[in-house]
Amino acid sequence: MDWGTELWDQFEVLERHTQWGLDLLDKYVKFVKERTEVEQAYAKQLRSLVKKYLPKRLAKDDPESKFSQQQSFVQILQEVNDFAGQRELVAENLGVRVCLELAKYSQEMKQERKMHFQEGRRAQQQLESSFKQLENSKRKFERDCREAEKAAQTAERLDQDINATKADVEKAKQQAHLRSHMAEESKNEYAAQLQRFNRDQSHFYFSQMPQIFDKLQDMDERRAAHLGAGYGLLSEAELQVVPIIAKCLEGMKVAADAVDAKNDSQVLIELHKSGFARPGDVEFEDFSQPMNRVPSDSSLGTPSDGRPELRGSGRSRAKRWPFGKKNKTVVTEDFSHLPPEQQRKRLQQQLEERNRELQKEVDQREALKKMKDVYEKTPQMGDPASLEPRITETLNNIERLKLEVQKYEAWLVEAESRVLSNRGDSLGRHPRPPEPPASAPPDSSSTNSGPQDDKESSEEPLSEEGQDAPIYTEFDEDFEEPASPIGHCVAIYHFEGSSEGTISMAEGEDLSLMEEDKGDGWTRVRRKQGGEGYVPTSYLRVTLS
Repeated sequence: MDWGTELWDQFEVLERHTQWGLDLLDKYVKFVKERTEVEQAYAKQLRSLVKKYLPKRLAKDDPESKFSQQQSFVQILQEVNDFAGQRELVAENLGVRVCLELAKYSQEMKQERKMHFQEGRRAQQQLESSFKQLENSKRKFERDCREAEKAAQTAERLDQDINATKADVEKAKQQAHLRSHMAEESKNEYAAQLQRFNRDQSHFYFSQMPQIFDKLQDMDERRAAHLGAGYGLLSEAELQVVPIIAKCLEGMKVAADAVDAKNDSQVLIELHKSGFARPGDVEFEDFSQPMNRVPSDSSLGTPSDGRPELRGSGRSRAKRWPFGKKNKTVVTEDFSHLPPEQQRKRLQQQLEERNRELQKEVDQREALKKMKDVYEKTPQMGDPASLEPRITETLNNIERLKLEVQKYEAWLVEAESRVLSNRGDSLGRHPRPPEPPASAPPDSSSTNSGPQDDKESSEEPLSEEGQDAPIYTEFDEDFEEPASPIGHCVAIYHFEGSSEGTISMAEGEDLSLMEEDKGDGWTRVRRKQGGEGYVPTSYLRVTLS
């Protein structure tokens, strides 16, 4: 079924229907455009929200970034920001593939529709013009017939009138004959015009207009199909971003599961552990004892050296954290303004950074030397002398960094000494290696003068065989019972475990944490390829489970 056959007489209906279809297309384009604006506004608000709550400081400068809660929150903000990006992508796809394309297609359809209806109206005008010509020839034939009949009656009446002259009769007969001839010509013209009109009318209703209506039908069906595809693009734009949005939501779930309360507690300890010893008991100051006074009752007692003696002046006051006021500290290069434990960690960080910079400069020096050798062997590739300033600069940087490394190493040794002294002798089991990672743990001969000399006098002296034994023989007792790892750690430096009870490790090696540092500077670890032993705690980056 087609419009040309079934709707041959519904020109106005088809005109209204095709106009309604184009209006619907424009309405959908406007809807998608407003939907795009909503998506863009939504994405913009999400990005503003994320920017508002993102940390202002860099992660390396923000202590809060070390907590899993903060890391998860930042990850959620990043996922929301990615989600906003997907909404922007939806808006972009809708704007390009729907708004622009359908708007352009709508203009093309309007031009095509206008052309078809102009063609139809021209056909109608031609048929109407043919019909007017038919009507004119019909009226002329009718008028000529009446005039011929009237002239014939007049001639017959004069022919029968005895009073009429022969000339009048002949004139009347000629007039009647002329009118009859004119009527015959009008008849022939009317017949020809009628035949022509019938042919035009048949062509109009059976060929010309059906073709135009069929073209309008094809145009409208194409418009409807294109509009349906536009409807599909609305959902397709959403489906394209569903996998990424699902990953964003999964990332939020992973961030939520990554919150580790126990680890955050440990992080807080690592960040703010001062390393100070707890204050001792407050001594009783007896103010009831008489004071040495000078003749004036209002003056302080003056000792023999002439200086006034203040009550309790010879007693040192230990730091009492809950009651002390925090003075404004001056930041120093060796971080001595920090508590011992924090000072040690900051110095350790600075030392690692200097070592990385030093290694980078050494690598650059080697690369420049190789480039210089290439230039010397192949002069056309470059001038070896042009590299001398850079080589000299690199050597200066290496010397400067070596001095800084030595300086930070010396400060680190002092800081570790402060930490160990604040921990007290009761916390130490074994001394820390003096120069890790190059040297092995000290043997028994180097520790005979340590805390073990303070044992009870009734203890027998070590035999010669006992003096030659490694100092870490007691570590073997820790390995008698199998234990599960309590965390994991990464070796910061290479360590060669040459003494019994220790174990070697490579820089960057992942290890299982079996026992925490008990205050002696040693931590028991297990290697992935097997074997357990003690390594210096300062050589590890520890993460508890």
